[in-house]
Formats: sequence, structure tokens, C-alpha cells
Amino acid sequence: MKRLLFTIQSYTYLVPAFLAAGDFEPGDVEHKVFPDGERYLRVATDCWGRDVTLLGGTPNDLDWLELYDLGYAISRAGARSLSIIIPYFGYATMERAVKPGEVVTAKTRAHLVSAIPSCEGGNRVFLFDLHTDGIAYYFDDSHVTRHVYGAPLICEAVKALMGDRPYVLAATDAGRAKWVQSLARDLGVEPAFVYKERREGGLGVTGVNADVAGREVVIYDDMIRTGGSLVQAARAYRAAGATKVHAVTSHLVLPGESLEKIRASGEITTLIGTDSHPGSQKLASTPGALCSVAPLLARALEPA
Repeated sequence: MKRLLFTIQSYTYLVPAFLAAGDFEPGDVEHKVFPDGERYLRVATDCWGRDVTLLGGTPNDLDWLELYDLGYAISRAGARSLSIIIPYFGYATMERAVKPGEVVTAKTRAHLVSAIPSCEGGNRVFLFDLHTDGIAYYFDDSHVTRHVYGAPLICEAVKALMGDRPYVLAATDAGRAKWVQSLARDLGVEPAFVYKERREGGLGVTGVNADVAGREVVIYDDMIRTGGSLVQAARAYRAAGATKVHAVTSHLVLPGESLEKIRASGEITTLIGTDSHPGSQKLASTPGALCSVAPLLARALEPA
């Protein structure tokens, strides 16, 4: 029997890709919003004894609540097992407290999902390219977690972009250097990163650690939000002699007018990434800009 596939509203754009990538049967959810703002949800497909997959990243608080509400309802409806796929984990950068009293929101949200009752066959949580590996351990032991790394997707995207042209794989700063070094080894290219120091008004670039003169540079970062760090790094690589700067990311968040600002900077020749976040759909009409996480995450559900 096929797995039942449910999704939260903000991730319906990924459903066709998941149906094409795996042996799923789409499940129905009824949604209503009352005049006072309260929401009505009903799992309209019978889950009794079924293996169920719930798809939903968590870019905002409403998404977190919808994921929890649906997961709870599916479990209480008698699903045999529940696999929760979170392509983008919101609040991933709030994974530790710096000042006394700060809320470690990545941990509190993991506890929220962990409160979904366990099904007879167990609950599993699949996470994609987390900002920090340790977030996977914030979930309760009743929920088995698996961190699915996006390196294969990123490498394929970079190879498709660059073809046979020589290039350097770069980071926005030394903090992401380890990730870039690992990807650079997989791709067989040289890594690079920029040095930064704290100055009045914020961080400033002080130099580049590799020779990029006369070469194309591909910057990798795990997520692109406002694009400020990306544009600053691209400017540094261009100043060091790079002929072109491209950017690839696991999560295209792109809030507000950030995409327009990145393009207006003139520093980034090409911007590509995965479809893990709804913000990625701003690039859906750009040929070759997106690679889907669906095949990778659908395979992760299957036994080894």
C-alpha cells in the first residue's frame, strides 16, 4: 500500500515533485479560517493503519503550529507510523543562548514537534541541511531524527552550472569554510574564503585566502536571506580579481525585496539553490535555478 502524503499549506508547491519521486497517495486536509482568525483543520483522508508522511518546512510560526496540529491529528487518527519531513527548519540560527534569558527557539520548536503522540510504528523526523548539526538532537528520543545532507544536490547543481570551466568554490566567511572545503573536495576544486573583522558599524572584509584572479568563483552558503553577507563576499572576490561570481545555496529564503537587492548589486552573475523553502519559488521561472529536494528526501524514507 502506498504511503499517505499530507502537507501544510505553504508547502503544497512541493507535492507534485514528491508524488513523482516516491510511491505516495495524496491525502486531503480541509482548511478554513474563521472571521476571528482562528483556523479549522480536518484530516479528511482515513489514516487508520496507514504509513503516513507529513511534509512541511517551518519558515514561520503558523507553519510550526500547522505541522504540529496535523501531526497530532494524524497520530490520534490511528496512523501506523508517521514520518515528518522538514525541508527547512525555521529558527535554525537560534540554536544556542548568547545572553542570559535568551530563548533557544530551535530547541523549543523541536520540543513542540516531539510532543506529537507516537504512532504504533513510531515517529520519524527528516531534516535537510541544518544550519547546525546538533539541532537534530533537540528532539525527544521518542522521535527518531535523520539529518539528510544536501551535498549531492549542491554538487550536481554546481557541475551543471559550471560545466568544464575552471572555478573556485568559496565561502562567505571563515565560519563556513569547513562546509566549503568538504564540498570542494567532492567537486575536485580549490576552496576559498574571506577574512572578516568586527569594525564600527559591523563586520568588514580584510582579505581573501586564495588566488582567484582571472577565475570564476562559486560561493556556497547554507541559506541566503537578505543577501548582505553574500554581496559583501562577492565584492571581495571581485576586488581580488575574480572574473565572475555565482552563488549556490541549500535554502533560498529571500524575504521581502532581498532578491531584487541581490540582483541590483550587480555582484552575482547567477543565483541557484534547492526548493526547500517557499522563497525559492521566486526563482521558479528562471531556467536551471532550482533543483528539487523531493527525490533525495523521498529516498531517505526507504529502508537502506
